Amino acid sequence: MATSYFNLDSFHPCTRDWFGREFRAPTEAQMRAWHHIHRGENTLLLAPTGSGKTLAAFLVAIDRIMFAAGEKSSKGVRTLYISPLKALGVDVERNLSSPLAGICAIADRDQIDHHVPSVAVRSGDTPSDERRRITKQPPDILITTPESLYLLLTSQAREILTSVDTVIIDEIHSLVGNKRGSHLFVSLERLEWLRTTAGNETSLQRIGLSATQRPLDEIARLLGGSIATADQDLAVIPRPVEIVEAGRRKQIDLRIEVPVEDMAKLNEPIPQSGNAPGGPTIPSIWPAIHPRLVELIRQHRSTMIFVNSRRLAERLALAVNELAGEEIALAHHGSLAKDTRACIEDRLKCGTLPAIMATSSLELGIDMGAVDLVIQIEAPPTIASGIQRIGRANHHVDGQSSGVIIPKFRGDLLACSAAAERIQNGEVEETFYPRNPLDVLAQQIVAMVSLESRCIDEIYQTIRCAAPFADLTRSSFESVLDLLSGRYPSHEFSELRPRLNWDRTSGEVSPRRGTQRLAIVNAGTIPDRGLYGVFLSDGEGGSRVGELDEEMVFETHPGDVFLLGASSWRVIEITSDRVLVVPAPGEPGRMPFWHGDGPGRPLEFGKAIGRLSRLLLAENEPTAKARLGNDHALDPLAANNLLRYLHDQQKSTGKVPSDTAVVVECFLDEIGDWRVCVLTPFGARVHAPWAMAVASSLRDESARDVDMMWADDGI
Repeated sequence: MATSYFNLDSFHPCTRDWFGREFRAPTEAQMRAWHHIHRGENTLLLAPTGSGKTLAAFLVAIDRIMFAAGEKSSKGVRTLYISPLKALGVDVERNLSSPLAGICAIADRDQIDHHVPSVAVRSGDTPSDERRRITKQPPDILITTPESLYLLLTSQAREILTSVDTVIIDEIHSLVGNKRGSHLFVSLERLEWLRTTAGNETSLQRIGLSATQRPLDEIARLLGGSIATADQDLAVIPRPVEIVEAGRRKQIDLRIEVPVEDMAKLNEPIPQSGNAPGGPTIPSIWPAIHPRLVELIRQHRSTMIFVNSRRLAERLALAVNELAGEEIALAHHGSLAKDTRACIEDRLKCGTLPAIMATSSLELGIDMGAVDLVIQIEAPPTIASGIQRIGRANHHVDGQSSGVIIPKFRGDLLACSAAAERIQNGEVEETFYPRNPLDVLAQQIVAMVSLESRCIDEIYQTIRCAAPFADLTRSSFESVLDLLSGRYPSHEFSELRPRLNWDRTSGEVSPRRGTQRLAIVNAGTIPDRGLYGVFLSDGEGGSRVGELDEEMVFETHPGDVFLLGASSWRVIEITSDRVLVVPAPGEPGRMPFWHGDGPGRPLEFGKAIGRLSRLLLAENEPTAKARLGNDHALDPLAANNLLRYLHDQQKSTGKVPSDTAVVVECFLDEIGDWRVCVLTPFGARVHAPWAMAVASSLRDESARDVDMMWADDGI
């Protein structure tokens, strides 16, 4: 089928004039996406980082809002932009100012009648007075998150959304494989229903954007959802979605660096716990990594260093600054206050901060300015995240991204090597959306009836229009309704209060007292991680500093000093839900920690690691070294370390875990108990259910409790 391109003449002359002044020419992604977006078609756009995807999605909507006759006849939001990250939404708001101001200036100059679009952000960080203003004076473009959209739809403020005609979902790949995405796409079907009841005869135009998504057919089904029919069997018909796979794969200059001669012989010890003199020590690679990071930071104007946990971000920032003798890096993660994160981002963009220690909070499409180099410490959690992270360097059209991966230990070097090949080839993991997550269903049903009564058939059909629930059976649906309305399968649940009323004679589902509050208080699928807010004490202004894990707070007392955001803070008071602090500049403090930081390795990535170990052991040394240098970005030092590691493992156990071999080791511990290790590269997502099944089986067979641990490399 021939590729179709868009003619810029279809834009208003003012829009066309502005674009011609700002850019030499549209990117392939923009030209191909505009062909479908301008015709009102649902569009899924896959294009490399820095190829102008966001502008491709927005420019047609901006053009319509500003110049289409009669388009601003109703008071309400016209374009809804949904971001998985609050920081990404704020970044998009900032980036929209250029086209809006530029096109308006040209229209003013030429005395052309136009509407000046308004933009607002509504997220968990939005102050209450700003939320009220959005409700009273709806913007033309509303930037929000999945959870904030749900809250809007579950309140009287939902009326501002009846005028929405375009929905843009950025970084859609991050919402596909989890219940958060399922929750969002039910919310979109609720928005479709709201628009229909307000008299809109056409469906929303849906635009999905990502640089890393596969398989495209699966994601297109999720994006489009289905249209309800008037058939007696309540059938739904999938909406068509145009898939645009545009642009060359981004060029990546990637290398894996090992900062020591032999990773098996680490001579420099560090304290095993705390800093007490004379305490136990362990050999560590960190004393070799820290100076290399300082060297790389000073060789480049702007550097982003990605790590896989917030604790490591804080620890690295402290170590690098101490070694450099000045502040050259700051930690950036979701547990820092919004204003602190924004300040760090701005300092990196304007060049006053040479480096940033980042977590996944910055891996998506946030514009971080002229970043020269990205460093990844240890293997990225997924190939998709690795591509996103390395793609932050030279984040513009045709820019080549430069990246360095530094492994922490020999097993990590194997994972880094497998990741490097797939990152360079753009081989992201396949992602599939969950089918029929009933906890999401229960939450959305309560929200749907929180403001008015609804017919059970109407609720069922609306839910099934969302792709994750397309195959939801009537019996499963009614079982959830039974649970919500107080008809429980056992007397053990009789003390649970019903959440809604279901009249089985009329088929009407109605709210009970407190239903709306329940729906709002329990919004979303992001788990409560038990975090305590950290605030300056009243005498210091009371502003938010960040947040700490509840276990760390339990171990902390007034007078203690801890580090957060590369600054020291002294605890003044600990209340039931917050920690009050004052600055303690220059004082040494405890390193913070948070639980739940460790991501599970995807099965595809695990298979790639296993395949690489199998191939390397089957080849002679020169062939294996050539493979590692040509396909996996390893220099000779790194290649020698990896091959030595694999041969040491083979010599020790006779077999190395691979994609075709599971290795089981048994040994006696120091008190004479048997330990069993099941070693595979398949990742914690496989090992966790496997371990639980084994533990259950052993309990049933031997009536003994079995202690289990699992990680990415085994059980």
